Amino acid sequence: MGSDYKRIILLKGLEVINEYQFSIVKSLLARDLRLTAKMQEEYNKVRIADLMEKKFPGPACVDKLVNLFKDIEGLGDIVKTLKNEKKKVMRQSGVRGKESMKKRRQDSPSTDESTSTMNEASGPVHDAVMSKKKKIKTTQEDESMRTQPTQEQSQLPGPSATSAQSTCSYPQPPQMPAPTPGSSSTTKKKKMETTQNNESMRTQPTQGQSQLPGPSATSAQSTCSYPQPPQMPAPTPGSSSTAKKPRLKAVPTEASIEEGFQKGPKKVMVLKATEPFTYDLMEAEKKMFHATVATESQFFQVKVFHVSLKNKFIPKNIIAISDYYGRNGFLELYGATCVSDVNSDQRMEISSRLIQNANATPKINILYSQKPGTFVSGIYQVHKKNVLSEHIILYEVQDNTGKIEVLVYGRLTNINCEEGDKLKLICFELSADPRQLRSVIHSFIKVIKPRKNKKLPLGPDSHTETSL
Repeated sequence: MGSDYKRIILLKGLEVINEYQFSIVKSLLARDLRLTAKMQEEYNKVRIADLMEKKFPGPACVDKLVNLFKDIEGLGDIVKTLKNEKKKVMRQSGVRGKESMKKRRQDSPSTDESTSTMNEASGPVHDAVMSKKKKIKTTQEDESMRTQPTQEQSQLPGPSATSAQSTCSYPQPPQMPAPTPGSSSTTKKKKMETTQNNESMRTQPTQGQSQLPGPSATSAQSTCSYPQPPQMPAPTPGSSSTAKKPRLKAVPTEASIEEGFQKGPKKVMVLKATEPFTYDLMEAEKKMFHATVATESQFFQVKVFHVSLKNKFIPKNIIAISDYYGRNGFLELYGATCVSDVNSDQRMEISSRLIQNANATPKINILYSQKPGTFVSGIYQVHKKNVLSEHIILYEVQDNTGKIEVLVYGRLTNINCEEGDKLKLICFELSADPRQLRSVIHSFIKVIKPRKNKKLPLGPDSHTETSL
């Protein structure tokens, strides 16, 4: 029976999750299974299933996997499958136990029948009646187990009754010698057993149905033989889980980071891009723009220093980037040859959840827990504005989790922003003491005015932005 539970956790559980989710499972099981870091890296799904079977014998291994999967996003369907498969195996173990009990009783003469008969016989007349009843075939006893017999039911043909006895009574050997008063209890137990094995099982037969020996025997046989092959119901839930496997990929909540020179190419879809802007007022030709791109499983923040590439960074456009540098959480592109078009017939399936995460603004209380030097992008509402000098402005922005200061230098102080406006910040560095968002040379700001002031001029460094 243990191998049945191992089959469940391997084929219905571990096999249908992706590698990232499997690495989470190994990490959570490391203490229970005594997995070192090297073992977590080398052990595959089969070896983990072997260890779980030894550490958590029987149904406990399935329960352990269910408890782990419940806390991993996207595995709700697999949790339901594991629970259903476990119930099936436990029902099978109950049927097999009853079959072995019947065999043991058949191998040794039962004393229950003679004991109950002697207790019921209260005189010579009953002795004669009970002796005669012992000679009657077990079919009549089976009929008393199913329903209280009527005059028509007692006249059922022998072959039909024999078939019913050999099939329907098969899972219930301990109740066969029970007297008539106990037959009602036996019938209830039998109904519960057949209901668990088959939800579509026929109900208590009517008089008309009991007079049809062929279908009655067939129904009884199908009821008793149905639970025997445990592999029968496996394909349906397995195929369903396999079909949903692509949806189980973990969706990142932060931009992916690459460091150093990357040859590529990397095929990506453009999600959004700012307008080009001059980032060094001393040299007007130094221009750039920011963009966000995504693969089917990751998203990236990009700095593009060759503004002629702007016509390729159009939302939903699929491009290939190569010969780029990873630095401070951004991918930096410097040459016109770093971006190439992709065949128009190629498609990318990017989930709406990934796009939503790529456009999300980090909550202010989260910023206080991040390490200094992190670069932040997001939209925040201005609560206070304090002009410290001609080239330094200190804003206080807030959301529903807290407040934080935004220190703006140089060219970005020329924007028209007042209290109540919203600032879209891109590439602002998080400082340690005091905890602030500070502008750097590549920072970008867009002012979002309230709807009633929408027609007011925004200033030379406030730009429009295209977005998916």
